[in-house]
Amino acid sequence: LSTPEPVAVARPRREIRKPTRFTDMVAYALPVVDDIPITYQEAMQSLESDKWKSAMDEEMQSLLKNNTWELAQLPKGKRAIGCKWVFAKKDGSPSKKNVRYKARLVAKSYAQKEGIDYNDVFSPVVKHSSIRILLALVAQLNLELAQLDVKTAFLHGELEEEIYMTQPEGYTDAGGRNWVCKLNKSLYGLKQSPRQWYKRCDSFMRRQKYTRSKYDNCVYLQKLHDGSFIYLLLYVDDMLIASKSQKEIDKLKAQLNQEFEMKDLGEAKKILGMEISRDRQRGKLCLNQKQYLKKVLQCFGVNENTKHVSTPLASHLKLSAQLSSKTEDEREYMAKVPYANAVGSLMYAMVCTRPDISQAVGVVSRYMHDPGKGHWQAVKWILRYLRKTVDVGLIFEQDEALGQFVVGYVDSDFAGDLDKCRSTTGYLFTLAKAPVSWKSTLQSTVAVSTTEAEYMAVTEAVKEAIWLNGLLKDLGVVQSHISLYCDSQSAIHLAKNQVYHSRTKHIDVRYHFVREVFEKGKILLQKIPTADNPADMMTKVVTTIKFNHCLNLINILRI
Repeated sequence: LSTPEPVAVARPRREIRKPTRFTDMVAYALPVVDDIPITYQEAMQSLESDKWKSAMDEEMQSLLKNNTWELAQLPKGKRAIGCKWVFAKKDGSPSKKNVRYKARLVAKSYAQKEGIDYNDVFSPVVKHSSIRILLALVAQLNLELAQLDVKTAFLHGELEEEIYMTQPEGYTDAGGRNWVCKLNKSLYGLKQSPRQWYKRCDSFMRRQKYTRSKYDNCVYLQKLHDGSFIYLLLYVDDMLIASKSQKEIDKLKAQLNQEFEMKDLGEAKKILGMEISRDRQRGKLCLNQKQYLKKVLQCFGVNENTKHVSTPLASHLKLSAQLSSKTEDEREYMAKVPYANAVGSLMYAMVCTRPDISQAVGVVSRYMHDPGKGHWQAVKWILRYLRKTVDVGLIFEQDEALGQFVVGYVDSDFAGDLDKCRSTTGYLFTLAKAPVSWKSTLQSTVAVSTTEAEYMAVTEAVKEAIWLNGLLKDLGVVQSHISLYCDSQSAIHLAKNQVYHSRTKHIDVRYHFVREVFEKGKILLQKIPTADNPADMMTKVVTTIKFNHCLNLINILRI
């Protein structure tokens, strides 16, 4: 008898494929500006070398003026991290005539070791919901709105660790070529820089007698003598200031100027890619991402000739894991497709100003790890929808009836996910007639009935309502309750009625906290007809007529 072949030898070899992220994506990259140098040598050899040199000189002056480092010999047992120059051009005006040349010295943070070169690195930034809430209050209360930018913000942070860095290229000290820079202040690129800057800014605002919100650590406010407020929102080095009193805004600007080097951007026009426009006569404030979306569409080859569609997803696009790549040819095709890039770009639009694409983006994002041609078709469908609606945005306006009151809408589909039969939660909250907070997400467990799916959705919406209520209270806007509208009568009964029932005994205890919330009366859960529930579009594909009706209900309109 022949000896059987060992199992280990007989087992087929695993095929190793190069991950999609390493594939050449040149065709899909955002437009690259060829005349921006990558290295110091390129900058010095370019036709605009004098302008780049001037930008680097300006940066060095700023660093030395700020006492960012001092030259020292590298102690034994220590090592110096590297640094490099990063160059950029910034358009000073819409006509693109006043181009600013910028050079930034950046530390190579990948060489930093945890526990030696840094400890804590987390730094909070203002939530997008908080920005929209402030803009809604600006429209509702007709406040002044200003924007500031902190020049070289990270250079203001004090370092707590001992860090050494090599001298910048082109600016080596002749007398101490072998010396290194011992950093006194944080520098761009260091892992702890954002945190150190936030701590410095936070301590300054507290010294000026500003209160920090408990619900968002980047929202500051102060009550003025006339009972009104002045607000400041901080997103790294971007600041939004709002108040009824221009005098108080100017006073805060002067205080900030004394402490930091500031750039006054005047009335706020754009923040984080979101464009702000106001019509003060009609009490309207519009928020959109027209320029960002045009860039995204150009990047992924969607142009004027591309056929438009009326909804973010079509009912015939039934997405599931079954559509993932199966053949080698399909895998090769999908390896060249920038699926993750496209979905990431769509996600940013969804997070900032486009709740209308939430459900569609939520679905396509489930297949990022292994997309197929069918999934890519769905992403292209969303891009075609955006081509038609590139100038759609949120319109906040003075609302006499519900003025300063937040109104919420919640909905759920039932077992809409074809892979795991899970349901989708969708909710949105409006203030000054337009959405300030929204979400469309797959539920974490399988619901066994429509009632249970709706009840779980109500729970998620209630959590957001509690946070919104708390933030508004901090901002000086006190409301007796938040109205939350749901189109499921059975879910409303389940939330309000504590009667034990055999058909609901399996529902997780964590969802039952809503009963206590409703008992306190801070949130009122009310019935709304399905036809008038704008959250319906957050959970499923709806008809074009219903979709447009939902958008009109919550002021998502052409700007």
